Amino acid sequence: MASANLLVLDSSNFDTEVKASEIPVLVDFWADGCGPCRMLEPILDQLADENTGALKVGKVNVNSNPDLGAQFNVRTFPTMLFFKGGQLAGTINGLKSKDALLKKAQSL
Repeated sequence: MASANLLVLDSSNFDTEVKASEIPVLVDFWADGCGPCRMLEPILDQLADENTGALKVGKVNVNSNPDLGAQFNVRTFPTMLFFKGGQLAGTINGLKSKDALLKKAQSL
């Protein structure tokens, strides 16, 4: 079961939840049928639950929101974009460990 703290992002809430966020945001861009994307979901759930108030974690399905994928030039899946102060601050491509994602978020 998905975490209640994991945000489902789309064009209607991306600016509010990500660009206007006062805390860093990790956004997972994923696609239907992507095996590594499915394997990443429990890791993102844990990050969202364990870092409430310090890090927002959200997901964008690029099949449903191709405009967001194009806006950030996402070409591989999964791609995690890190935002700080509303600005893109880092990128990680591919399936990574919870520790690797947390380390990147904490380095922002």
